[in-house]
Amino acid sequence: MKFSENWLRELVNPSISREELVAQLTMAGLEVDAVEPVAAVFNKVVIGEVISIAAHPDAKKLQVCQVNTGAEPLTIVCGAANVHVGMRAPTAVIGARIGKIKIKKSKLRGVLSYGMLCSAEELGLADSSEGLMPLANDAPLGEDLREYLKLDDVSFDVDLTPNRGDCLSVAGIAREVGVLTRTAVNYPKISNISASITDSFSVDIQADKACPRYVGRIIKNIDAKATTPLWMQERLRRSGLRSISAVVDVTNYVLLELGQPMHAFDFNNLSGGIEVRMARAGESLTLLDEQTVKLDEQTLVIADEKQALAIAGVMGGQASAVTDSTTDIFLESAFFAPEYAAGCARRYGLHTDSSHRFERGVDSDLQVNAIERATELLLEIVGGEAGVVIEKVADSLPVASNIELRAHNIKRILGKSFKANDITDIFTRLGMKVESGDSSWQIQAPSFRFDVSIEADLIEELARLYGYNNLPSQAPKSRLIMHSSKTITVNQLKEILVQRDYQEAITYSFVDSKLQAQLNPELKAITLANPIASDMAAMRTSLWSSLLPAVQYNQKRQQSRVRLFETGRRFIQSQTEGLLQELMIAGVVTGTRFAEQWAAVSQPVDFYDVKSDIEALLNVNDIDFRADTHPALHPGKTAAIYRGDEYIGILGAAHPSLIKQLDLITPVFLFELKLAPLLENKPHKFQELSKYPNVRRDIALILPQDVTAIQVMDCIKETAPEILIEWQLFDVYQGEKIDSNKKSLAIGLIFQAFSRNLIDQDVETVVEQLLNTLETKLGAKLRN
Repeated sequence: MKFSENWLRELVNPSISREELVAQLTMAGLEVDAVEPVAAVFNKVVIGEVISIAAHPDAKKLQVCQVNTGAEPLTIVCGAANVHVGMRAPTAVIGARIGKIKIKKSKLRGVLSYGMLCSAEELGLADSSEGLMPLANDAPLGEDLREYLKLDDVSFDVDLTPNRGDCLSVAGIAREVGVLTRTAVNYPKISNISASITDSFSVDIQADKACPRYVGRIIKNIDAKATTPLWMQERLRRSGLRSISAVVDVTNYVLLELGQPMHAFDFNNLSGGIEVRMARAGESLTLLDEQTVKLDEQTLVIADEKQALAIAGVMGGQASAVTDSTTDIFLESAFFAPEYAAGCARRYGLHTDSSHRFERGVDSDLQVNAIERATELLLEIVGGEAGVVIEKVADSLPVASNIELRAHNIKRILGKSFKANDITDIFTRLGMKVESGDSSWQIQAPSFRFDVSIEADLIEELARLYGYNNLPSQAPKSRLIMHSSKTITVNQLKEILVQRDYQEAITYSFVDSKLQAQLNPELKAITLANPIASDMAAMRTSLWSSLLPAVQYNQKRQQSRVRLFETGRRFIQSQTEGLLQELMIAGVVTGTRFAEQWAAVSQPVDFYDVKSDIEALLNVNDIDFRADTHPALHPGKTAAIYRGDEYIGILGAAHPSLIKQLDLITPVFLFELKLAPLLENKPHKFQELSKYPNVRRDIALILPQDVTAIQVMDCIKETAPEILIEWQLFDVYQGEKIDSNKKSLAIGLIFQAFSRNLIDQDVETVVEQLLNTLETKLGAKLRN
């Protein structure tokens, strides 16, 4: 929102400096982004009147003007095409400075010139201009132009958050300044204009939820060629809008002053009556910017009985536009619901001052006042005769609700109590209705405050207006209760992987349907009806669908070592159970085992490195890795992960065809686990350490090829007495002196007692028992 300080101070003029005003607005949530002068630096530019013009003797394009500045007439050579006798224009006299240019007596093609007639562009009052800047016929001769136009002014550019649509007007900003500084606000005086003609026009609201209120008025016999007053042109310019025509300028002025977007139709181009309806299939509209758009059926339009005339709240159409030949207009002022206005302009690649306001919410009680204000200004500038005000109101207008504000919640949230009188005063000055109770208030927000609907909004208003810096600072207090958890948490699982050099990824649940089909061809993905991009058209059935593109992205940017994990949902459509949303944890690993360093040889990561990471997530004695296959994984390098008989996940190297399709650098390993079984793990508990030394015995077993290491470990676990505290597989051997259908497993056994030193007999007895059990159950023999 851009506006001039002088305009604001005409409505509310607190006795504070410009810097203090900027600071107060910013601290109240209305951040002032820029404070800019409204004109270039110049002096000694006065108002002059051209009293005679003669041709230049030696230049066809130059004219010799006599200019009256209130003293002796000045001879000024001028080349502007629009100069004429009787014209009043800015006149820079000898000694004037415009920017870096100093005006001196000069000879132009043999004729002495004693000043310069100025254009708006030369004075920094316009980006471009054609000819001299015309001033009003009653502009006082000889008066300093800066004084006449009040150019010692600045424009404030306020960056508003989307919830503060009520401040998208000078009156709205003035209301805020009045509350902040406890200063009276002189709102624009709006008179009810009596109808001088009886003409009316039918209005039919067919989409009442989108447009609960529509106000219109016919104004006949206007002079559309009338010039917009300079004061209005200047206010528009200082607010970032250029002057277009008198009728359009008035509607823009009311938009800036009151915050109500308006539109004027050429009445003689309307047929039958106004219809406020949704666009029809195949309907099109040529807009004021000469762009022809095909309207969709979700678009609210203003139409007559023949055609659509405007996209409601966005932009009018060319067919009903006001031109210089227009004599009668139909003036529109409406309330369009924000939920219908939101996104409408963007669908057509548009963004207008009107759509900006309607999307954020316009006061639903403002429309009649706005049309009366616009009528008053139009009658002053373009003349004409006003008809009756036509108003249609539906039952779907927003209704303000009562909100209870409780004293104890104010104290709890802000850390400060307020006096009852101060509460009433603050909210009354904000335009709210307040009813006091014993320790609470019933407050009704005004129609222009769409953002106030719950108690927290009211408390925020208190903090904002009291001043955030004035609230007491208080350190937060928390009661910490030590307790032991019976389950592990997701954050603990994440921490385990982070400690093992993984980084957490957060990706979209929307993925490329083609990639997903290759990863899980047996699962039918849920496709999106309106995807935001072609490569985000399906809900993921595996977190790999999100992680593999991340690896691809990194490798293409010379990041060869990537270790990512993610927790999130996968979405599977089940014929029996409907939509399943399973929480998963998945990871992808590629590159070297360790980051590059001087003390270790660079080695590629392998299957067992990733298997070790998964074992860290689980109790290793409770899980089983079994050879398996998967469409996305390498045959022979894939293992399904089970806890008992329960399938909980899968691990493997990426399939060669997948590597080729994504142009990945090998090795690439993937894993994916169900989160629920992992969260059932019991966290590690501290156990007191024995002060007695441990004893180690290594055994080498000859076993049939089909006996797995996990079977051996499970057998040891079932047989192990209390003193056998740990067992580790440290070697697998097949080859010379071992039958081809046999293999050798070397296992380290760690013994330790808590209350005494162990003797050899204790250890040998246990080893013998283990060997007997392994031979009986698995056919194991001690290797010589």
